[in-house]
Amino acid sequence: VFQILLKTKEQKVSPREIAEQIVKNIPANECIEKVEIAGPGFINVHLRKDFVSKQLSSLLVNGVQPPAIGRRKKVVVDFSAPNIAKEMHVGHLRSTIIGESMSRLFEFAGHDVLRLNHLGDWGTQFGMLIAHLQDKFPDYLTVSPPIGDLQAFYKESKKRFDTEEEFKKRAYQCVVLLQSKNPDFIKAWQLICDVSRKEFQKIYKCLDITLIERGESFYHDMMKDIVKEFEDKGFVQVDNGRKIVFVPGFSVPLTIVKSDGGYTYDTSDLATLKHRLYEEKADVIIYVVDSGQSMHLQTVYAAGQMIGWYDPKVTRVVHAPFGVVLGEDKKKFKTRSGDTVRLMDLLEEGLRRAMDKLKDKERDKVLTAEELQAAQTSVAFGCIKYADLSHNRLNDYVFSFDKMLDDRGNTAAYLLYAFTRIRAIARLANIDEQMLRKAAREEVLILDHEKEWKLGKCILRFPEILQKILEDLLLHTLCDYLYELATTFTEFYDNCYCVEKDRQSGE
Repeated sequence: VFQILLKTKEQKVSPREIAEQIVKNIPANECIEKVEIAGPGFINVHLRKDFVSKQLSSLLVNGVQPPAIGRRKKVVVDFSAPNIAKEMHVGHLRSTIIGESMSRLFEFAGHDVLRLNHLGDWGTQFGMLIAHLQDKFPDYLTVSPPIGDLQAFYKESKKRFDTEEEFKKRAYQCVVLLQSKNPDFIKAWQLICDVSRKEFQKIYKCLDITLIERGESFYHDMMKDIVKEFEDKGFVQVDNGRKIVFVPGFSVPLTIVKSDGGYTYDTSDLATLKHRLYEEKADVIIYVVDSGQSMHLQTVYAAGQMIGWYDPKVTRVVHAPFGVVLGEDKKKFKTRSGDTVRLMDLLEEGLRRAMDKLKDKERDKVLTAEELQAAQTSVAFGCIKYADLSHNRLNDYVFSFDKMLDDRGNTAAYLLYAFTRIRAIARLANIDEQMLRKAAREEVLILDHEKEWKLGKCILRFPEILQKILEDLLLHTLCDYLYELATTFTEFYDNCYCVEKDRQSGE
């Protein structure tokens, strides 16, 4: 305010005088206990305890209300997106976890969310896979081929594609026949897709992920119209037989038709964008894709604006990029032999380590077999998800089982521990849900102790944290807040006895 007055009115007022004017003009209200001016012009606002107490009671009775969001919007979240015939690896883990969490965030805020899995299920690699399938299982049309290990199958066909000229030619013919919808080739394609899908599904089940699959093949029939639309508007140039589109502000053009007449990722991504805007009528589209795709996606979005599909002031189309997963050596996360880490192996390792941890703590002696298994999956998958979400997604992050399973510091294990401790208070005191609800409605919360006061204020910040992450899509802010809440609770728990045993009766 001081800077503004200096610039516009050229008045010489000290910041402290402005602070005095503000304080003098604050009307009496139910929120503020007192206001103090500190230093050269800071204003410290002290909240009224009865105001905070009322807000907390309302939170207890009505539950956590999502932030007010205006009208209900249609939100499309594009995430996970593995490639058929290749196993999911650790790179897909980030997209899958971040995308699912963003979807849940928008659902919690009351929006309609469509979770889309943009599978790589179309294109050149299918030619070589189908050609290899024909050679290895010639009766694939009548007898379902036993391709359990698609990874090995993919490697074999890729090796032949790189070394056998004849096979390579056939692979290209197979692509053409597949894309012209020849029924035998469609059947082969479906077989390969189904094997992959089963593998992906196992992982989605472990991590509790729900997705609707819409691979590149889904948009194939729309691509011709996309090319025609860009041609009709005069945006297409021909370069060595390719059809390209230059988008203002971007040096690399989009290639919408290759010189052999085939389409590219550029074409399918334009078709995808248009379908989400026109058919799905999305108000918000979020692409949870790694940072390496940033330039490509920005070009596609700019092309969509250039041709008039959407106005960025009305429709929010954003890329939510993320960094790569590093090993503890700070290099790209690989196995000892230098291969990418299979996601299934990673999840199984997590389960093994979680069980070791539970047995160390002798949980196996007090839990039933079912409870122990439930604890194992909660700890393993909870810790893997939380480790990812608690890092700023824009940065690379170092994957470490030891760190994520540690019950100290900002980890899922620590939060689960705090949560269990809270549940144990009511259990030890023999107080059930009904009694707690009744108390929340009838009793006044008294915030006398400084640790109660600190905890009360911390709890009330939750809605504004949600508001912030709906805007910037940085979920680590929520993790930081939950960690702060858990530590503030622990301070309160250590200083204020919630439950005590009667020495005589043991009650």
